[in-house]
Amino acid sequence: MFSFSLEAMLLILIALVFGFYNGLHDSSNVVATVISTRAMRPRLALWMAALANGVGPLLFGVAVAETIGHEVVAERAVTLPVVYAALLAAILWNVITLKLGIPSSTSHALIGGMVGPVLAGYGSGAILVNGLLKVLLTLFLSPFLGMIAGYWIIKLCFFLARGATPRVNIWFQRGQIVTAATLALSHGTNDAQKTMGIIALGLVATGHMTTFSIPLWVILASAAAMGAGTLFGGWSLIRTLGAGFYRLRPVHGFSAQTASSAVILGAALLGGPVSTTHVVSSAIVGAGSAERVQKVRWGVVNQIVVSWFLTIPAAAALGALLYVIIRPLF
Repeated sequence: MFSFSLEAMLLILIALVFGFYNGLHDSSNVVATVISTRAMRPRLALWMAALANGVGPLLFGVAVAETIGHEVVAERAVTLPVVYAALLAAILWNVITLKLGIPSSTSHALIGGMVGPVLAGYGSGAILVNGLLKVLLTLFLSPFLGMIAGYWIIKLCFFLARGATPRVNIWFQRGQIVTAATLALSHGTNDAQKTMGIIALGLVATGHMTTFSIPLWVILASAAAMGAGTLFGGWSLIRTLGAGFYRLRPVHGFSAQTASSAVILGAALLGGPVSTTHVVSSAIVGAGSAERVQKVRWGVVNQIVVSWFLTIPAAAALGALLYVIIRPLF
């Protein structure tokens, strides 16, 4: 039987709420293209994504959770007020951007939410610079890799399908079902691990674990929370990703999903947390610009780029403010 203090139980609950909102917010990344091109019905697509999101963390290890858990901040700064503030800041930023329909990054929000309270409570000396640089480099490089991959994969698809009849779209549409499932697996693998890392940090902070590790029940609970959130779908974000950039056809969806899956799963296996939102968005843009640059609605792209740069400092400021409020309670 598990025996946890009230503080630990509250922290686990908040972390699972974060995981739920992560699934709710990021489900759009997985299903937007497959819904927009009518390869799958919306509810069926969400069920498929929820199942794959839940299975992903069980298949590909916990390298991302290890990175989040002990490569970003010093162990002495891992306290309950810091972890509470980080989670609440990330959840709040997710809620705000979800309401506004802006595809922002849950990963950026969590990293900012962690750094802000640590700086407020322990100063810059408690930030592990090498680990933070690894995370930031992964977060900022992955969208460019997604765009490049999306560009060249659709070029390859056009080359292989040259001279084909319009019926080739049926094959790309059916292929999207496979690529959507693969993308959901890679998304669950990368993003659910962030919840795992935070729960493990909290268990260390409350003294329930002496060293950082990821118990099986944490993996299962985090995967279930993300899968449950996915079922509800962030419909405003689905509309943005599915139709905001340009009118998607099956070949665009197939190419963008293939590119996104490769980048996200590769980063997860290497322990690099990435923004699924920004990787998928950039892959869609890359696929569209390969066909015709004017095809892309660059105003929507600008909104996402702004949120890309804004999320970490905004979440850090929210985290620092929440830390100042929460700290006296402990």
